[in-house]
Amino acid sequence: MNLQIVGVGGQGILLSSKVIGGAALDKGLDVWMSEVHGMAQRGGVVVTTVKIGEIVYSPLIGDGEAHAILGFEPVETYRAIKRAAKDTWIVTNIAPIVPFTVSSGKQKYPKPDEIFQSIEKVSDRLIKVDAKKLAQEAGAAIAQNIVMLGALTATDALPFSREEMENSIRKNVPEKFVELNLRAFDLGFRSAKEQM
Repeated sequence: MNLQIVGVGGQGILLSSKVIGGAALDKGLDVWMSEVHGMAQRGGVVVTTVKIGEIVYSPLIGDGEAHAILGFEPVETYRAIKRAAKDTWIVTNIAPIVPFTVSSGKQKYPKPDEIFQSIEKVSDRLIKVDAKKLAQEAGAAIAQNIVMLGALTATDALPFSREEMENSIRKNVPEKFVELNLRAFDLGFRSAKEQM
């Protein structure tokens, strides 16, 4: 299973990949992860590749080889679509994080409709999630990453069940935040199921 997770620094992408990797290891699967982050703590691009299987030889994913793309930011999702094919699940947050170059007036952020129309030309399987709204509903905006994991899990792209993902959340999230994150996961899961 080839998964690419994309977004910007501070969105919890590394924790998300840890939860997925933990679920894979608990199931006895081989997992490789590769991370690229540029100025991640300052809102720079973060790309994590996760490959899961009986035996995984490399963490790299070629163009058109992703089974799923999990996008925490719409433009970063768009930038990752070269890894997608028609049957790739693309699960994206709809809330943009406007970079400094846009807020300073040096560049323009594309219109959300244009982003999603471009993604839909590549894949027939697009799930759009308002992760911020759902995370706030769960109890804290910081849980957006777990909302997104819930939505991805709903697609059945991952080689493990909802319960296995919830168990990995319990193991990888600090105990005092587990219930909040399980609520966020459930809201993301239900949001994706409603769109399928």
